Amino acid sequence: MTASRAVVLLSGGLDSATCLLIARREDFEVLALSFDYGQRHAVELDRARAIAARYGVRAHRIARLDFPGKGASALTDLEIAVPRDGLGKESIPVTYVPARNTLFLAHALAWAEIEGASDVFIGANALDYSGYPDCRPEFLEAFEKMANLGTKAGVEGRTAFRIRAPLVAMTKAQIVRLAAELGLDFALTSSCYSPGPLGQACGSCDSCLLREKGFREAGIADPGRGPGLSS
Repeated sequence: MTASRAVVLLSGGLDSATCLLIARREDFEVLALSFDYGQRHAVELDRARAIAARYGVRAHRIARLDFPGKGASALTDLEIAVPRDGLGKESIPVTYVPARNTLFLAHALAWAEIEGASDVFIGANALDYSGYPDCRPEFLEAFEKMANLGTKAGVEGRTAFRIRAPLVAMTKAQIVRLAAELGLDFALTSSCYSPGPLGQACGSCDSCLLREKGFREAGIADPGRGPGLSS
């Protein structure tokens, strides 16, 4: 009997890696999809490769996307500084990348339709997060509706697509505990928006602060802060 397939958006960070392990726990055959979109924290792609290899996905693709250039986001424009120690000070911070999750999910949906996969996993979170509008449940629900209206498999009734965001209502501490329960090697993951030359975490960007908060509140030491690995 062929296992059901799922596409997992795998950035190389804590949340997406946890989603991959959730999909495996549910006995999905995992297709992992990562993106090179000119992000300054491209070390996450090395982490995504390591996670995919470690946890035995069926296939791992890294797709290249050309996002709008100058001025689009602090994650893609090196002339825009990544905010430091500013978590929660901006409703939508300059690290927001225009329509990023829309584009990621569209690519995942296309691959899912080709492969006969009904489930697409994304590590979106709307509780302990930076305020990105494309991480909210309303957006994910709307995309799921669109997926079933705008695909041949959905219209013909062959596939009922589901956009799965199992972490969307969890705190970072809850995510850390769940990841530990699932056996995630935290040292393989990368979360920092502005890592050093060896991939070491800056410790002060929104993503680093959220990760530190999660591990601290979970009462678990973060092994992902060693030399050559980003937090």
